[in-house]
Amino acid sequence: MNGPDTAATAATVRPVRWRAHWAVQVLAVFVAGRLVSTAIFLLAAARQGPSPWSGPAPGYGAFINFWDSGWYERIFTEGYPSELPLDALGMVSHNQWAFYPLYPGLVRGLAAVTGLGWGVLAPVVSVAAAAGASLVIYRLFRLRAEHRTALAGVAVVSFAPVAAILQVPYAESLHLLLLASALYLVSVGRYGAALPVVVLMGLARPAGVPFAIAMGILFLHALWAARRGDDPGARRTAAGRVLPLFLLGVVSSAAAVAWPLIAWAATGRPTAYVATETAWRGEALVPFLPWFEAPAALVGPAAGVLVVVGLLIGAAGMFLAPSVRSIGLVPGAWCAAYLLYLAAFWDPQSSTWRILLPLFPLALAVAAPRGGRLLWVLLPVCVVAQFLWVDWLWAWTPTGPDGDYPP
Repeated sequence: MNGPDTAATAATVRPVRWRAHWAVQVLAVFVAGRLVSTAIFLLAAARQGPSPWSGPAPGYGAFINFWDSGWYERIFTEGYPSELPLDALGMVSHNQWAFYPLYPGLVRGLAAVTGLGWGVLAPVVSVAAAAGASLVIYRLFRLRAEHRTALAGVAVVSFAPVAAILQVPYAESLHLLLLASALYLVSVGRYGAALPVVVLMGLARPAGVPFAIAMGILFLHALWAARRGDDPGARRTAAGRVLPLFLLGVVSSAAAVAWPLIAWAATGRPTAYVATETAWRGEALVPFLPWFEAPAALVGPAAGVLVVVGLLIGAAGMFLAPSVRSIGLVPGAWCAAYLLYLAAFWDPQSSTWRILLPLFPLALAVAAPRGGRLLWVLLPVCVVAQFLWVDWLWAWTPTGPDGDYPP
């Protein structure tokens, strides 16, 4: 027979809802995204004809090593040339100096320790870095949103139309990890810890210039808040951010020029990096001009200008939207700076979709409206778009005498 203490204890028992640790949930979403991308790669590989890298219907490992993966592997095996290769006209031709050293260097270091080769280590490093990036992105999103919305934002990144790039031998995953870490550290005021992350990020991808612009935006905002704020406490807090943000801007600027200076020192040519980058363009770099030329070539000069004006209005409207403003000052400053950087230095082409991945903070703006219910429509659309990206751009399908459009 139960006594009064037993009955009282039973009366206080409540059903306990088990919830996995946030990291487990984030990694589960990430793994689901990678399984989808793997299935898409396998399906597209089965449809692949002969290419410069393989015969028809290549295996998964060969298929993900297409395009710039080959350049990273060449850096892994050969390093960088001390003399720039020239074409028949004496112009610098394609070479390894266009690709930053941190990713292939990391893989090479692991190979020296483990004895494993590029084919194993390169995709492992990419996937591991992408998994780490997902965890940091969640923590960044949690600064501005509750758990469910932050997790939905991670899902948008994991299933994005270009999310397949997170598991191929490219530097995108490692750069995403470093970028998300830098944004998180700046957002929580850990400026000193952000400094080495920014330096490493500048050796992974050409991100130093836009990050310096973002720090400049935050520096001016802190300076304004320190002088114009109504609350004395808020003014002191803002004043305490001025010097660290200035130093971060200086370090970011130094990181931006570090790789071009290294290329100069190694080859003896001051324009080694820029000349190599423009070898893919086939023309000199003129800031902002390609964004007028590309639409003009399709719809004519007058309509091309209207396209550019439409893009500017659309970008301004996007940053005025409440959902975008809700992502926070630091991620918002980064997105604005990165778009400005692309407008100035990027040549619009088929690779533009992949280059938009660093705008990942906008995933939180997409996940936030209506409590994330739009996610059930958005994610299937992302999966379809990801298949099209892999099948049309990653897969090799010659579109002219010069080959195919790059992903």
